[in-house]
Amino acid sequence: MTTHVTTHNPVRSDVLDTTRRPAAVRPSGRTSRAWALAGIGSALLGAATIVTSSMVDTVYLEKYQGTTTGIAADLQDKAPVMFVFHSITMLGAVLMVVFAAGLFRRLRTAMPDSIAPTVAFAGLAGTAVVSVLGAGLDTEFMMPFGQGDGLVDDASAAMYNHWIGTIPWLWVLAGLAGLALHSAARQGAVPRWIGRVGLVLGGLTVLLGVSPLEYMSGVTGVLWLLATAVGFTLGDRRYRTATR
Repeated sequence: MTTHVTTHNPVRSDVLDTTRRPAAVRPSGRTSRAWALAGIGSALLGAATIVTSSMVDTVYLEKYQGTTTGIAADLQDKAPVMFVFHSITMLGAVLMVVFAAGLFRRLRTAMPDSIAPTVAFAGLAGTAVVSVLGAGLDTEFMMPFGQGDGLVDDASAAMYNHWIGTIPWLWVLAGLAGLALHSAARQGAVPRWIGRVGLVLGGLTVLLGVSPLEYMSGVTGVLWLLATAVGFTLGDRRYRTATR
């Protein structure tokens, strides 16, 4: 006699099916290029930040060495430059966050288990925050200077001039993003030359930032960001082709 045994295995909706892998979400070529273009804009605005903050140089003039008397009066003539400085610095910070997010996604796609994408994002986002803080006192000073109402005392004016002449230049954290790209290039995740730029300019930005010449990190940081953003815009075609 033959016995037939029938089994029934109902589908369990509460059990995760581990045999299926989620489909990879790939960015389109247009979106990929957009974040890189934001990086170019941020770099150009960063350079403009350095130029305009350098133009507000009253406190550094030889006649004010050892004294603050008369600084507020002299800064009134530079109020228009302060307005320009404020706008371009804030806009540059906004575009830098966009570039940071795009770079994070670009690296995470190729390096899902690496800390390099997080380091790159944190470095750029941190630099954007520093830029916002660097222009954070503008309204308190440029408005009275523009109106010429004499509400700003000389000591406070001198402090403000030193502030915008130093803080917006501190791009040390952006250098970490450059070093992260060097690490990514060694693993083949980004073009090799972008990694070398990250090592040289990014590394120099970090070294300058931790030294007493910290304000010079703004110069090398801007150059690194511009070269890198241009590279991802024009020289990352193999990645964009593969993800279409």
